[in-house]
Amino acid sequence: MIDTIDWSIVGPALAAGFIVLSTHVPLGQEVLKRGIIFIDLAIAQVAGLGVIAAHSMSWDPNGLQVQVAAIAAALAAALGLNWTEKHWPTIQEPLIGSLFILAATGGILLLAGNPHGSEHLKELLVGQILWSTWASLWPVALLYAVLLAAWFTLRERFGALGFYVTFAIVVTASVQIVGIYLVFASLIIPALASSRLRRGNRLAVAYAIGALSYFAGIVLSATFDLPTGAIIVWTMAVIAVLSAVTLSKRSVA
Repeated sequence: MIDTIDWSIVGPALAAGFIVLSTHVPLGQEVLKRGIIFIDLAIAQVAGLGVIAAHSMSWDPNGLQVQVAAIAAALAAALGLNWTEKHWPTIQEPLIGSLFILAATGGILLLAGNPHGSEHLKELLVGQILWSTWASLWPVALLYAVLLAAWFTLRERFGALGFYVTFAIVVTASVQIVGIYLVFASLIIPALASSRLRRGNRLAVAYAIGALSYFAGIVLSATFDLPTGAIIVWTMAVIAVLSAVTLSKRSVA
């Protein structure tokens, strides 16, 4: 089965998944720790809204203006959520949910008159990971390397603002590679499956779950011609459940 796969396509797609996981696994654990589970969906949707707004103004989809629009929208949302966390912490989660639904419906409104609107929405939701190229991944890999170095060395000094800004930058880049669904899955599912482990083991197991899920999902997609983003999400969920059950049995034993 694997011998029939076109690795010139699958190779960059796997690299894209692993690059996304490099930042999403530690950030996902921080999201669980803070108890703001849907922040990734909200900021990812806002970043997507920035991309849609740029498209609606007929800007070059691969141009710098689209990137600026997406990161500006995500940063504005992140700074707003940082402010609400300080002033209205008891309603932070409902505010995050409200932001998500406003961004999602805002995108629908902006694309209402676009004949390719449904296609654009689908691309943002499920992504186009199989269209990844080595050339397009290098800038993201370098950006994530810098952010990871800062996160693991200066995390204690970041505070809430540093977390929200880092999160906005990471999610903005990831949404355009793998789509909103995989951004959420990559952040939450591996972190959730490993949440009962000790801190050091937790990170390693979460990375392993994510990497295996991307590999298996992309191979299944390429072999059986299934939608890549959707099959990776389901593969990740199955692997996470099996891993959590196995780890739970070992801890009991």
